[in-house]
Amino acid sequence: MLEEIITHSSEETTHWGREFAERLKPPILVLLTGDLGTGKTTLTKGLVSGLGAAAEDDVTSPTFTLVHVYGKAAKVYHADLYRIETFHDFETLGLEDMFTSPAVVILEWSERFPLPSPWPQVRLRLEHLGGDSRRITVL
Repeated sequence: MLEEIITHSSEETTHWGREFAERLKPPILVLLTGDLGTGKTTLTKGLVSGLGAAAEDDVTSPTFTLVHVYGKAAKVYHADLYRIETFHDFETLGLEDMFTSPAVVILEWSERFPLPSPWPQVRLRLEHLGGDSRRITVL
């Protein structure tokens, strides 16, 4: 069953992420898709803060560092696969470490994730609707 949410500002997108985080129980993969600038990192700010792993202002795009880790006991991994072009690139990230203990793993550009995972998955697609409005579809 699809669920669609329309947000009209980055604050609403972050707020919805905080609320949605209540549904996430480790281990789980949160697979984000959407064009550049659709709000994947903004949504992640809400997810990470809603999970209690970090303050919203501490969550930044991992586009250049590729992976951020938040939280102490219960880890939240935030990875950006935008710059991944080959399986070798993917292997060099060391993402296998994420799967050693139950965690929440948030992957931006998840369509580039080349491996099957035994963990439950939730897919979130983000789309521009013009201005600051976004459609978030839970697949």
